[in-house]
Amino acid sequence: MANLTEALTQARTRVEAALDQALPDATLAPERLHEAMRYAVLAPGKRLRPFLVYQAGALFNARASDLDSPACAVEMIHAYSLIHDDLPSMDDDDLRRGQPTCHRAFDESTAILAGDALQALAFQHIAEAGPANAECRLRMIQALGLAVGSRGMAGGQALDLNAVNHRLDANELEAMHRYKTGALILASLRLGSLCAANEADAEQCNALDHYGQCIGLAFQVQDDILDVTGDSLDMGKTSGADARREKPTYPGLMGLAASRRFARELRDEAVCAVEGFGPRADMLRSLADYIISRER
Repeated sequence: MANLTEALTQARTRVEAALDQALPDATLAPERLHEAMRYAVLAPGKRLRPFLVYQAGALFNARASDLDSPACAVEMIHAYSLIHDDLPSMDDDDLRRGQPTCHRAFDESTAILAGDALQALAFQHIAEAGPANAECRLRMIQALGLAVGSRGMAGGQALDLNAVNHRLDANELEAMHRYKTGALILASLRLGSLCAANEADAEQCNALDHYGQCIGLAFQVQDDILDVTGDSLDMGKTSGADARREKPTYPGLMGLAASRRFARELRDEAVCAVEGFGPRADMLRSLADYIISRER
């Protein structure tokens, strides 16, 4: 994991510097809104989605400078989704990334607007600061829009809210999480590959998509496990929240031991999916291991 830790740190440093430049300065009007946007995005985070953009782009020799824009965009979208997920009308959480949630640090109205503005800024940033190829930028906007909308994250959140106090079967639970969590992870890989100097062929795209679907679901399975076993201080968010809200989870459906086995199976499937890339995909393989072994 040493090499992965170093690669994650490098990607985090790079995208955070780019985000600092891309986000509006907090001294510009409306100051409170811009402060809330920066608070939510620049809070300490793993930056896994930007990492996937950089790694997918590297598979096809994309220039790092072309990858900064989509890397920023997926992190803005991720931050927007967390702000809205934490709202009183949604999950009503008080802690995120080790600090008060945006609506607690500011107020609910400002938090809603900060999420809205971040979603808009993500698309604007790709359109204005993405690769020089206009067709590439258009395809990235299309891929990101699909991941964010009713067939992606928003749809997943709707399914999640509707599932409270209901028992879902395995297929329904998987569909919900493929939308809510997996869609942006899959989009991150697609955005990186779209910046490629050497365009990916259909077989390579399918392999990368399959990898993304597996790690996206594995990420959520591990999140569900940590909600049962984790500590709020270590996780940076409130543990046990899903159980208190009677939300469907993998441990609730199949038990902890079976959930852990399922996560390992997804990890193994993800690793197999990128076998054809050889050593170039070593970081993606290490990331699949990290996703099911992380403690936050």
